[in-house]
Amino acid sequence: GSHRLVRLSPFNANNKRQTTFAGVDVAPILDDNDLNDIDIPEKDLEITTMRSGGAGGQNVNKVNSAVRIKHLPSGLNVKCTQERSQAMNKDLAMKRLKAQLLAIAKEQRVAEIQEIRGDQVEASWGTQIRNYVLHPYKMIKDQRTGWETSNVQSFLDGDLEDCIAELLKASAMEEQEASLQENSTI
Repeated sequence: GSHRLVRLSPFNANNKRQTTFAGVDVAPILDDNDLNDIDIPEKDLEITTMRSGGAGGQNVNKVNSAVRIKHLPSGLNVKCTQERSQAMNKDLAMKRLKAQLLAIAKEQRVAEIQEIRGDQVEASWGTQIRNYVLHPYKMIKDQRTGWETSNVQSFLDGDLEDCIAELLKASAMEEQEASLQENSTI
């Protein structure tokens, strides 16, 4: 979903309040055991190497340590420039590609993709599912449930239980209402 952040930007010389939007798509981080079960034939892969670029010393502009792997049947591309070693970057890129392919395979088993991802919305005004206001006051508000907290730092550090519980409660109520409406029309 779309998230909205209101803060004093450290990148603004005038220290003005700025609003930023981010589109978030959730993908699983899978165990190495799950990834080892996936076998991708070499003929389905196009592996290219390149220089990483950016900061990192003399090694960056001389050695082809970055790796891009393209899965030809699906068209998925994964690029990894995280490590200084080409072999390590290749391993990381393969893990990411396998995770994406496994996620796609799981999605294909489900009857409707809409149930998995929901509607894709533009990250802009009026489409956000949650607001994070860090200035002039501190508050996080979930637009779907009305849940809010002023303990911003705790939430940003990963204390999401209250928000998730409220979301699950709202979802259960929606299902219950839909069931009641279905039963009343029969």
